Amino acid sequence: MSEKILMKGAEAFAEAAIKAGCRLFFGYPITPQNEAPGYMAKRMPEVGGVFLQAESEVAAINMLYGAASTGSRVITSSSSPGISLMQEGLSYIAGAQLPVVVVNVMRAGPGLGGIGPSQGDYFQATKGGGHGDYRVITFAPSSLQEQIDLIFDAFELAEKYRNPVIILSDGLLGQIMEAVEFKREINPKDIPSKEWAATGRKNREKVLINSFNLDPDGLEKDNSVLRKKYEEIKKNEVRVENFLTDDASIIIVAYGTVARICKTAVQMMREEGFKVGLFRPITLWPFPEKELSNLSKREDIRFFYDFELSFGQMLEDVRLSVADRKPVYFYGRTGGNVPSPTEIIDKIKEMITEETNA
Repeated sequence: MSEKILMKGAEAFAEAAIKAGCRLFFGYPITPQNEAPGYMAKRMPEVGGVFLQAESEVAAINMLYGAASTGSRVITSSSSPGISLMQEGLSYIAGAQLPVVVVNVMRAGPGLGGIGPSQGDYFQATKGGGHGDYRVITFAPSSLQEQIDLIFDAFELAEKYRNPVIILSDGLLGQIMEAVEFKREINPKDIPSKEWAATGRKNREKVLINSFNLDPDGLEKDNSVLRKKYEEIKKNEVRVENFLTDDASIIIVAYGTVARICKTAVQMMREEGFKVGLFRPITLWPFPEKELSNLSKREDIRFFYDFELSFGQMLEDVRLSVADRKPVYFYGRTGGNVPSPTEIIDKIKEMITEETNA
């Protein structure tokens, strides 16, 4: 059995990438994820890998493009403004159907903003932050252990679907320290080779990897291939946690850092006799719309309450899934502020009182 180690979040996901068989990191420093490239700068040479601090985030994402084209596992990490600079490259990578993993340790915005935790990049990650019709598999961990485990899943799904995967972390998950364990370790030599990769071999047909097609009909066919792949991802890769929702009459919807706070609030309200549960999307794309839709059809549920570190970006997907079957309320904090369990409880109780008196 693996031993638990006390680690900071950004260093933990960096080590997870190494243990997942990744030996290439290209990135650029930005708070609050600077510990990740700092850690990689030390560890990659120790394991025979490559760390390279690019001249910018634009350069870093295009280095990922080149490295992924060879079939190698490659990762980068950044924070909100840096991820914005990577969007054109991510669109190219998605169009070329290349497997890369990107960790976004979200910080408060918009603009330069602040270094506190935020969930203001939901739209960017789930709706396609760059140009064109493309989708990125998006995971939202709620603890450092889950963040580590999802790094392994991210590489595997990226390669399975030849698609970028984003780990949507935040400033809290990047900076806190928790006891974690690395349950797996993959030798890079054991990772299967990719027949589609550009490796320079001469004893086969030429491999050309790009997302460039000036023929409208040809480009439409390329987009149809992507669309079919995205439908398969939506069918097979949805992940969600239902916490005490079986008998709940009030359902909290939250992800990431806020979800772990909401889970405490749920437990505290249960002790007071309130039937509250938590619906936590683990994949933000594909969003668990069917699961939430089915939950909203239960007659015993009074309302849903969406809590976020934004002005309500996930709220759109929640409302689309619930489809007016039940009321959906919202409370959000921004600027790097994080609600306490008591704050969440007070908001729910206020709504219970309003509904009772209506």
